Amino acid sequence: MSRVDDAVQCFCRGAACSQAIVSQYGPLVGLPAEQGMRLASGFAGGMRLAQTCGAVTGAFMVLGLKYAGPNCDQRDGRENVYNALRKFTVKFQERNRTVVCKDLLGCDISTPEGTQRATQEGLFRNICPKLVQDAAEILEEML
Repeated sequence: MSRVDDAVQCFCRGAACSQAIVSQYGPLVGLPAEQGMRLASGFAGGMRLAQTCGAVTGAFMVLGLKYAGPNCDQRDGRENVYNALRKFTVKFQERNRTVVCKDLLGCDISTPEGTQRATQEGLFRNICPKLVQDAAEILEEML
């Protein structure tokens, strides 16, 4: 099975979208899978605010580890990261039109009503695996 498949299966077994990405791709850039799971645990569902998709924020964490320079505490040390994030975002938007969770799902899961609707309509089960797959495939190209 490929790393992309592993990320999708990780999500389907119960991990959050952000965790599925970071746990599978973090080890490639020095972050152990268990620490990646813990680090990414609060980023699912657009940081629980239905904002930037957790698969995207997970990918951003991995890209930060890959592309941040030794002087990343200064703006010029983050330039490579910013370039990678822009590239990732463009590719993800080409596939999905947006990176915003509530727009991807078609409902606002930051509300109890939105979460209930997403659960009842199977949105997490039917939409999110593809988003995890897309993020993983793009990371495969970029790492």
